[in-house]
Amino acid sequence: MSERTRSDAELLAAHVAGDHEAFGELFARHRDRLWAVALRTSGNAEDAADGLQDGMVAAYRRAATFRGDAAVTTWLHRVVVNACLDRHRAARVRRTELLPDDLEEYGNRGSLRSATGEAEDPAEHSARHDERRAVLDALRMLPAEQRAAVVLVDMEGYPVAEAAAILDCAVGTVKSRCSRGRARLATLLGLAARGEPAHAPERNRVPDPGVEERQGEPAPPTAPAP
Repeated sequence: MSERTRSDAELLAAHVAGDHEAFGELFARHRDRLWAVALRTSGNAEDAADGLQDGMVAAYRRAATFRGDAAVTTWLHRVVVNACLDRHRAARVRRTELLPDDLEEYGNRGSLRSATGEAEDPAEHSARHDERRAVLDALRMLPAEQRAAVVLVDMEGYPVAEAAAILDCAVGTVKSRCSRGRARLATLLGLAARGEPAHAPERNRVPDPGVEERQGEPAPPTAPAP
């Protein structure tokens, strides 16, 4: 049977059984979405690459512990998100600021073309870039758990139940984190629009920076070494 026709569960089982190609195929199949979640959870490409590497190495080594009580993709996302949050918590102990800016590379590499591929007016491009930057600057100021919930539900489009499985918490906890995160983001974005410092108390839903943003995001790394 070709690896490309095997299910995720079959590839993971083949990896556990000693197939040296199976895990690489599994990672390649889900790399782009895992990378997007790691990038937005971490806040910058360097930390995201490290978090993704940590997560995939952990998944590679702990594949035999997968119980099959959730989809393989859910399990992989859980491992990656936890790895990114662990790095964030460790970094917070070492520095007072949360995370460095993750949009400078987008600003340097972003295309002056719209999502349809047509040439875009530079002023419109700049305005859209500024809006995305404001959203992600505000996002990185959230507590890590709230940020992870908002990224999964509002930006990556996961159902709340699946996000709860990824984050290994109750559905109600995800809803609460999203609600608080959205309220905080609404406040931060409102202050930013008025040119005020973004550290006021909480006040609903924040706009997604946009799918086309990914066209300017750093490319996901290749499969990590075990």
